[in-house]
Amino acid sequence: ISAAKVTHIWTQDKSISESIAMATQIEYVVNSLEEMLGEVDAVILARDDAEYHFSMSKPFIDAGIPVFIDKPLAVTRKDLQWFSEQHAKGKCFMSCSSMRYANECRIVKQDLKSLGKLQLVTDVGKKDWLKYGVHMLEAMFALLDDPQPVTVQHLGEKDKDIVHVGFKNGIQATVHLFMNITGTFQLSVFGELGWKLIDIKNSYSMFRDNIIEFVRSVEEGKSRLPFYKTENIINTLIGANESFEQGGRIIQLKNGL
Repeated sequence: ISAAKVTHIWTQDKSISESIAMATQIEYVVNSLEEMLGEVDAVILARDDAEYHFSMSKPFIDAGIPVFIDKPLAVTRKDLQWFSEQHAKGKCFMSCSSMRYANECRIVKQDLKSLGKLQLVTDVGKKDWLKYGVHMLEAMFALLDDPQPVTVQHLGEKDKDIVHVGFKNGIQATVHLFMNITGTFQLSVFGELGWKLIDIKNSYSMFRDNIIEFVRSVEEGKSRLPFYKTENIINTLIGANESFEQGGRIIQLKNGL
């Protein structure tokens, strides 16, 4: 990607930072995040521990430095509200799962009309809901052109997540995320005239396209991914977790958020 170069690195352990820097030819290893202020044009926060996304991104967002924040953007409504406020102020940041850019989904999306009116989408993946459910939601929302979610309900159990999502346009979806299963991430799309199975395997391609979109966002001064799309996905992610904690209650996603 000729328009960008990684020049600085920080991790919670300097020996890890030095190892990564040596392997990937990063010139500067810093002792704190704040040392990067005034030295870089943009930041990639490549961590999926969402509980730290607010505190780690805040110095850069406050300083007007564009930030890409790894998925999920937030796992609490308080943090999501803060990011929403920063977006309203015109701050430049971007957050998503790279599955938004999966080639396997993009190919099928071009042919969705041939399936007729869509009725049902099913997602299957593995690992935990808060860190990996966002992958499945991102792929599904992007495939469907980011429809407005109105309800979410957790129907499963710990380490066996089954989540139902209802959309304003009438499409119903289920996400199945089990900790102890084998396989790739898959989506199935069912319409009145046909159906498609999507088997997502090419992670390198989606990672690269995601970074290209962030670099272009930095060049243009605003995220090329509209924030409402991320907000809808994160609200659905949080809503499903709330449903689980409340014994499977249906969560109404107000205003489609």
